[in-house]
Amino acid sequence: MTCEDETAERKTMRMERTNGMRERSQKPILPEHFVAKKPSTETQNGMCMRKKQAMAKTKNALRILDRITGDDPDLKQMIEEETINAQVARMIYEVRTRAGLTQQELARLVGTKQPVIARLEDADYEGHSLSMLQRIATALNQRLEIHLVPGAR
Repeated sequence: MTCEDETAERKTMRMERTNGMRERSQKPILPEHFVAKKPSTETQNGMCMRKKQAMAKTKNALRILDRITGDDPDLKQMIEEETINAQVARMIYEVRTRAGLTQQELARLVGTKQPVIARLEDADYEGHSLSMLQRIATALNQRLEIHLVPGAR
């Protein structure tokens, strides 16, 4: 007996046992031609197992996001903005730690408070200002560069 036959037999037995009604909800069980097709099955060690649908594996976060977002321009725009915020936050964190400074020490050099630096290093923060980035760069003897590049159309 194949897995498909076994599955059909279980459905028939369930239909007979419940008299065509689901046990809890008491809604009629839909005929098979109304039910979405499930992945095909195979037998393994005498048990029916569903086949997993093959999907190209990747660890690249950008490819995964592209797969999830599809062609939704609003979602892509939001992801792009969040990516920029995360990159700026990461840049501030990395330059501070490379300089061997704590948030408190950097805040003192920049002329602000430690919570401001913590907020700037938060990937979810959306209020990065060019003037604050310039103050951080100057305090750490760095030069701030901003580049505009053609966007994908």
